[in-house]
Parts: sequence; structure tokens; C-alpha cells
Amino acid sequence: ESIHTGERPFACDECGRRFKKKAQLKNHESIHTGERPFACDECGKTFRQKSVLVMHQRIHTGDWPFKCDKCERSFGQKEMLVVHQRVHTGERPFQCSQC
Repeated sequence: ESIHTGERPFACDECGRRFKKKAQLKNHESIHTGERPFACDECGKTFRQKSVLVMHQRIHTGDWPFKCDKCERSFGQKEMLVVHQRVHTGERPFQCSQC
């Protein structure tokens, strides 16, 4: 329901920032506590979010699931593939404010 109404019923006690979902609030609260419960088994580096740990672990496993259909390059994150594909399309979505 809150998706359509824009309601943000969950508030951070520390800073007042509001969230649509309780899980978003819990994740945010770790900013204030410094909690980093997700640790890499390979190198010990810790993370606030499991999804970030999973992306980090690709450094160790060599798992690059996002493959360019125009060349041989592969990427660990979809966003990086999208950025790379601009090499092939010539797309330049950002403009310099100086020129």
C-alpha cells in the first residue's frame, strides 16, 4: 500500500529518516551502529548488506555473470555492463557543464 501512497511509516530513532519498509529501516540503522554482520570467508572483509558481500565475493570466485553480447567482456555487476555497452552504442548520457 505504501508504494502507491508514498507513506513512510518506519522512522529511524537516531536521525528521523523515514522508510516504506521495516527491512529498509533495519538496514539503515546499521549506519549508526557500525554493525557489519556479513563477512567474506575468503578475506575477512565485512559488509552491512548481504548483497554487497555477494558482489564482493565475485572478486575471489571470478564469477562474472553479466556478459556483453557485442564482445568478450564480462562483468560482476549489471550496472557495469550497461556502462560498458555505451562503448558499442556511442551513447553519451552525461554532458559537460563547461562546454
